[in-house]
Amino acid sequence: MLQASSLDTAVAALREGGVIAYPTEAVWGLGCDPDDTSALTRLLRIKRRDPAKGVILVAADLDQFSPWLEGLPDERRAVLAEPQAQPTTWLVPDNGRAAELVRGEHDKVALRVSDHPLVGELCRAFGGPLVSTSANRAGEPSAMSAEEVRRVFGDELDALLDGPLGGHTRPSTIRDLATGRVLRA
Repeated sequence: MLQASSLDTAVAALREGGVIAYPTEAVWGLGCDPDDTSALTRLLRIKRRDPAKGVILVAADLDQFSPWLEGLPDERRAVLAEPQAQPTTWLVPDNGRAAELVRGEHDKVALRVSDHPLVGELCRAFGGPLVSTSANRAGEPSAMSAEEVRRVFGDELDALLDGPLGGHTRPSTIRDLATGRVLRA
């Protein structure tokens, strides 16, 4: 059964094309390198997730999203930088940087700066954003503990970075940056 991994082990797994589990603000997440097509394909297969849906990218700070934000007007960047009461994932127009499996059938990419200390530490150690999708099989409830991750995924994952959830009771709000419309409250 998958044992808890150190930060260094989790980062090494990511750099080698692995899929890892880690706690986020409200639920456990699965992640990989968003630029590694084979890792993304494997993550979607493990989750049994439709590739057309796309995935969220998570980062330690807005600067880590710079390549995905090139060409975005300053007033839109300012909105992204505003503090939010609830973790917020922003749908940002794809500037051509997002891999097809990241954006799915959409013309936008989903980006969230995480306030979870371990997620921030993981992204900084990795050197950039990660895929962040709930740790569950498609249509099933999200894992709320390392034990649930182990039970659902067994040895299908390459690392499990154990730690507490971030204290929020529901996954991030999803908002469209262009319209401000809330797609998930």
